[in-house]
Amino acid sequence: MSALFTPFTLRSVTFRNRIFVSPMCQYSSLDGMPTDWHLVHLGSRAVGGAGLVMVEATAVSPEGRISPDDSGIWDDRHGEGFAPITRFIAEQGAVPGIQLAHAGRKASTDLPWRGGLPLGPEARGWQPVAPSPRPFAADYPVPRELTVEEMDDVVSQFRDGAQRALAAGFQVVEIHMAHGYLLHEFLSPLSNRRTDDFGGSLENRIRLPLRVTRAVREVWPADLPLFVRISATDWVEGGWDLDQSVVLARKLREAGVDLVDCSAGFLTPDAVIPFGSGYQTPFATAIRREAGIPTGTVGFITDPAQAEQIVATGLADAVLLAREMLRDPYWPLHAARSLGVNVPWPPQYERAKLP
Repeated sequence: MSALFTPFTLRSVTFRNRIFVSPMCQYSSLDGMPTDWHLVHLGSRAVGGAGLVMVEATAVSPEGRISPDDSGIWDDRHGEGFAPITRFIAEQGAVPGIQLAHAGRKASTDLPWRGGLPLGPEARGWQPVAPSPRPFAADYPVPRELTVEEMDDVVSQFRDGAQRALAAGFQVVEIHMAHGYLLHEFLSPLSNRRTDDFGGSLENRIRLPLRVTRAVREVWPADLPLFVRISATDWVEGGWDLDQSVVLARKLREAGVDLVDCSAGFLTPDAVIPFGSGYQTPFATAIRREAGIPTGTVGFITDPAQAEQIVATGLADAVLLAREMLRDPYWPLHAARSLGVNVPWPPQYERAKLP
């Protein structure tokens, strides 16, 4: 028996295995709408045997996009555009999921393969917003500080995005609180310098992220799981760290979150990150143990034996693969063969399945 290929049930949803496709921005949308690229990109990972196929960071408002070409869920037509994609993913035996996001002060940038630099209004850009008027980096614009009323709007935007995701056929919603985007910006004292009820103490800094979580949970059906992705540390002295992440994870569990997707970093450009094989897994292990909530782990997980060991020894409940899934959409099928597990292949591909 393989732990990696043991089904995993959260609420009423059973994932056929513990291999999840991490949200990966494709920068290939038209005014937030998914395109044929998304059908092929996401559909091929479902065909490839993943248990969960997660759509990229999908903006809950136009100004919440990382780039003008990001995926969106701020309009009903976006949900209608995703419906054929979720249907195809589910037909292949995978669970369709979507990550709801707001880019905050890291919004309005160019495509990564064009340098990823900030865009001004003359180049399809807009002014970013943030908890405090502190730019991400020296060459980024100063974001406009959100008012309390605008924060109320953000909560509504996440809630409405979840409702559209449900109508589109998604079975998992993940709230993005990581990688230096808006909700992470509220969490970290490095980016949140507010002096009102949303800044200063840990209790205040987690206030808006928890409000968003509760609003989404209220409209997301009780029988469907809710995930949250966090950056467990900023990798910067005096920033967000693992101890605060454990406190947040406990609060998330109380708010009805079913799994914490544990990443790290990317709040500031000067963080020194010790990249390496499985370097973020200890965060998932600690949060799983200390907060009593299922966790997923990400970061340079490439080998089937490595993924098997993570799940089999209880370091995390699932592995989320990103770059490795870009290299090989059929990684789960190949991993099963490597681990000696006989899993079904799509009947159209069975002629290529080796004994």
